[in-house]
Amino acid sequence: MSTIQITTSVENGNARISMAGRFDFNSHRQFREAYQQVLDDPAVKELEIDLGSVDYLDSSALGMLLLLREKTSAANKLLALTNCRGVVQQVLDVANFNKLFTIR
Repeated sequence: MSTIQITTSVENGNARISMAGRFDFNSHRQFREAYQQVLDDPAVKELEIDLGSVDYLDSSALGMLLLLREKTSAANKLLALTNCRGVVQQVLDVANFNKLFTIR
């Protein structure tokens, strides 16, 4: 059972996927469905993953973000991780995600 809540919004070519709760292996189906819908939209030029309300992420979440990075690049769209703080920011720092992603 997933303990993540995911909402998606699109405005002026910018999509935001906002997540709340635990971002872990149990979230993969919901996360994939959310980002695939955005990637399939030709009007979307940039995708923002808002992690501001995520209180936990594990290695499978990091893997999902890396896969999304590949898919976003293949679709010629920009990707950014936003509102990272606390434990989430620490995990991203340890994984050197600042070298792979735009984090703001």
